Amino acid sequence: MKVPIYDKNGKKTEKSILLPKSIFEAKVNLPLMAQAVKVFLANQRTAFSKAKTRSEVTGSTKKIWRQKGTGRARHGDNKAPIFVGGGKAHGPTGVKKRLSLSKKMRQAALKSALSAKAGEGAIFVVDGLVKITPKTKQGVKLIDNLGVADKKATLYLSEKNDNITRAFGNLPNVSINLANKLNAYQALSSGRIIFTKEAIEVLKKRL
Repeated sequence: MKVPIYDKNGKKTEKSILLPKSIFEAKVNLPLMAQAVKVFLANQRTAFSKAKTRSEVTGSTKKIWRQKGTGRARHGDNKAPIFVGGGKAHGPTGVKKRLSLSKKMRQAALKSALSAKAGEGAIFVVDGLVKITPKTKQGVKLIDNLGVADKKATLYLSEKNDNITRAFGNLPNVSINLANKLNAYQALSSGRIIFTKEAIEVLKKRL
């Protein structure tokens, strides 16, 4: 797939870049992307519910009535799950169960997500961004000229750059990330994706 290259001001240049077909024109696998999103979101959870079992509930361990002769069912202490204030049977344990995908599946899901975005025309490539003036107005000029000023957009870099961070850091609808950390969930939720030319090379090496 051939796309035009934009300069640091968001103006289309006479140059173009051939995006790797294996990454940006792969078959879109919807079930795999859904699975990748589920795994990513599940692993972001930090708070986990915990219910006490009968062995953890505070209370007496005394047998509540004698074994025989009362006409009632035999029982132990009142911390059993059938009593109010007792422990919980088969409740949440608070143990984090981390989900995972194989490396091959993660790469295939990312390729599907990028191919879906490319099919929507949501991929832009910018060259010379490292020379951008560290001013918010310069970042505004770029996204205005790209036509994404009123849309969510994510800028993917090959490495951290202070000038770029300062130029785009105050724009509420623009996020900045690194290409080597890009995953399927981020690609799908990035809105318009703006790659630097160097970031494309990072993706080629990754995938």
